[in-house]
Amino acid sequence: MTATETQRAIHAVWRIESARLIGGLVRFVRDVGLAEELAQDALVAALEQWPESGVPKNPGAWLMAAAKHRAIDLMRRDKRLERKHEELGHEQVGRELATPDLDAAIDNDVGDDLLRLILISCHPVLSTEARVALTLRLLGGLTTEEIARAFLVPEPTVAQRIVRAKRTLAEAHVPFEVPRGAELTARLASVLEVIYLVFNEGYSATSGDDWVRPALCEDALRLGRILAELVPTEPEVHGLVALMELQASRLRARVGPSGEPVLLLDQNRARWDRLLIRRGLTALERAEKLGGARGPYALQAAISACHARANTAAETDWARIAALYEELAQLVPSPVVELNRAVALSMAFGPAAGLELVEQLTSEPSLQNYHLLPSVRGDLLAKLGRFDEARAEFERAASLTRNTRERELLLERAAACARPARRPSPETAHDE
Repeated sequence: MTATETQRAIHAVWRIESARLIGGLVRFVRDVGLAEELAQDALVAALEQWPESGVPKNPGAWLMAAAKHRAIDLMRRDKRLERKHEELGHEQVGRELATPDLDAAIDNDVGDDLLRLILISCHPVLSTEARVALTLRLLGGLTTEEIARAFLVPEPTVAQRIVRAKRTLAEAHVPFEVPRGAELTARLASVLEVIYLVFNEGYSATSGDDWVRPALCEDALRLGRILAELVPTEPEVHGLVALMELQASRLRARVGPSGEPVLLLDQNRARWDRLLIRRGLTALERAEKLGGARGPYALQAAISACHARANTAAETDWARIAALYEELAQLVPSPVVELNRAVALSMAFGPAAGLELVEQLTSEPSLQNYHLLPSVRGDLLAKLGRFDEARAEFERAASLTRNTRERELLLERAAACARPARRPSPETAHDE
């Protein structure tokens, strides 16, 4: 293996092993910042030694051993070892520092290690932006540069968010134990929010030149699948996984040959990923079998399932989708949910039915700068033959979006309103 091939292998190993490595180290040193530093030190050691010695048979065990040895050196030098003896007892620390079977030490409590790291990264004490940055850094294995590029923000901004997040966790004395029962359920809400936020940014980028960013969707899906195995009895975790699997199944069909957006009803369904659809429907079934009232992610997954089960756009059960949106609106009242319900109503019962609800939303303060409100209103007006009004709405929507591809699409739809023979295609508010 050449030096270049070895370096590629090292970075691949890092992406696979870094979360488990940092999670195990957090349990050991009880400090997120220090755990990441130790993991990075182990990576540097691998970059220095593996090109000559070769990639070990168990690279994860090698990295953990290197990181633990470095931790022991630091603790001895800073007299942390004595404090650790007082906190945990001589016998327990002795077992941690002198475990003969490194593989067993690494595999011990690996589920709790990962769950602990997820819960810490997404702790409610942090801002949403900080949670996203720290999660992608610690669990996604992404560099600061990669996170900045994915979210189109300056690299120093991301670096500051990560540093502040670690400081906040330390100052807040966030416990490193995995909560159980009702406390775990409450904390999971923050985790699910972060994972879905990452997915949504990949599925429909808020700004920039790309309509979709599949890498972010893949990161979110991987985190969701891990979480589903760590807490298999939580229905909303499976609901979120189902929702992401089903939406991700359409990624290839969402863009045209030149990267232009392709809306749901115009997509070539032969390009939908049938494996992801099957996985999504299976995850939804797992969520439903666990019983209880459906949560917001399971409900959204059920809506996506309606699209996935329709072989053609014409076969879509829009009446059921409208009913599911009504159920979702009762569970988590939101103007955005109502906007989506308006689209479903228009598809099920005609554009006038949808427009009636949309008109009620035009005075909603939270939607004043939300580009999909004038976009949906323009679509419904166009269907009713009110093309001049529709054109103005599409132009307003184009002025509000920060995504270049979406702006181009909206301006095309505005121009089409001047040519009634080429009426715009319908869309859903968030392009289900």
